Amino acid sequence: MFLKVAMPAVLAACALIAAREPSALAQATAGLWEIDGLPGGKPPVQQCIANVAVLAQFEHRGRHCLRSLISDSPSSSVIQYSCGSADFGRSQIDVITPRSLRISTQGISENLPFNYVLEARRVGDCPKNPSATRH
Repeated sequence: MFLKVAMPAVLAACALIAAREPSALAQATAGLWEIDGLPGGKPPVQQCIANVAVLAQFEHRGRHCLRSLISDSPSSSVIQYSCGSADFGRSQIDVITPRSLRISTQGISENLPFNYVLEARRVGDCPKNPSATRH
C-alpha cells in the first residue's frame, strides 16, 4: 500500500528535477559563443546559442533530445540526454565565469563512442542577420 501511494510522488519529483534548467547555467546568457576543443583538432566554431543548456548536447546539436538534470550546483551541472535510437550522452558543465564554460562530454553518436572536453566562451551578441544559425 505504501508503494502505491509513494511511487507516484517519487516519479513526480523526478519529473520536476528533470524539467529544471541547470542552476549553474543561470549565470550564462544567450548570444554568440565560441567553442574550442572539438575532436580531431578542428578549429574553434562560433554559434549563436539561444539556450545555453543545449551546449550539454554539443555532439548532438541541432537534434531534439530529452535532457535530464542529474546533479546541480551553482558552479557545475551534470546533464544526461537521449536523442532516440542509440544516440545519447552525459555532460558535466563547469562554470568558470558567466562567459566561460568547460564541458566534459561522452556518449554514443551514430553507433560510435565519443569523449572530449570543450571550452565555450561567450564572445558577443548574435548577429542581427536572420540567416544566422541558432541552437
